[in-house]
Amino acid sequence: MSKKNKPTNKKQMSFIEKARRSQIVECAIETIAEVGYAQASLGQIAKRAKISKGVISYHFANKEEILEQVVIEYYMAFQAYIGPRMEAQKSPKEMLRAYIESNLTFVDENRQHVFAVIEIVSNDRTVDGKLRFVANHDETIFHPIETILFIGMKEGTFRDFSKSSARVMALTVRHAIDGFTIELMRNPQLDVKEYIQELLTIFDQSTAMKSLGG
Repeated sequence: MSKKNKPTNKKQMSFIEKARRSQIVECAIETIAEVGYAQASLGQIAKRAKISKGVISYHFANKEEILEQVVIEYYMAFQAYIGPRMEAQKSPKEMLRAYIESNLTFVDENRQHVFAVIEIVSNDRTVDGKLRFVANHDETIFHPIETILFIGMKEGTFRDFSKSSARVMALTVRHAIDGFTIELMRNPQLDVKEYIQELLTIFDQSTAMKSLGG
């Protein structure tokens, strides 16, 4: 084979390494979702991937690095799914509905990944005992909802919200979404469409302007 036709080792290894890393991450997701955080050892992940622990160690420094990649890929996929659906909406009411519906639909369509991330963020701790992935998550996740509420209030689409009451509503929306995830873990046969529709109805009514006769 001539040098011109022979693929470079660098490109070949780059493709192989990316494929192997993706396989390991996917098997980690499946393992954690099935047996939980505590039981998802490197040995279990390697067994599912049908590779040796040494192969995993070649691509990842330790279990923590794999877990971090699982979480990173989750948030990247989440943003790629939610973002366009939110941007396509033209009114605060449509934005809130799209936020709720797209969150729940994403969970339904990515059950294993979502369940694995819940296990990780609920259990993975730093050396000083703090949850590794919770620090900024709890605060920033409420901002999009609060922003939608205040825009809707200014436009006259939603009822009045104070800073505190908007936070309460944002908390309620997020807890409803998280509650759906937990219910889905308990009841895989859940009627997702009906569940989503009921939540949309609840938040349509709870954010709406009161009628003059109300």
